Amino acid sequence: MSTSPKKHDVFQAIADPTRREILKLLAGRELAVTEIAERFPMSRTAVSKHLLILDEAGLVQSRKTGREKRYTLQAEPLSELEQWLSYFEQFWQNKMSMLKHLAERKEN
Repeated sequence: MSTSPKKHDVFQAIADPTRREILKLLAGRELAVTEIAERFPMSRTAVSKHLLILDEAGLVQSRKTGREKRYTLQAEPLSELEQWLSYFEQFWQNKMSMLKHLAERKEN
């Protein structure tokens, strides 16, 4: 893994639905770029560009085996996203509590 600064952060990388789907595909398994590309209605080159962004954000790791490149999920950088979202969970919990209270009040 390179020590150069990241060109894309986790938030930029997961902003695209295709990249989120690629991450799901790679959860728990290693896939070749051709195996990933056949699951999307786009060219292999387009999928490779998505994989490059995920790689630059540290979310996937690639290795060359023969003539193909294989990718695996690197979930550690997602902890940054989890930490950011956990701050906002307090607001969601508060809204859910208020909704529950209103629903119970209407029943009575």
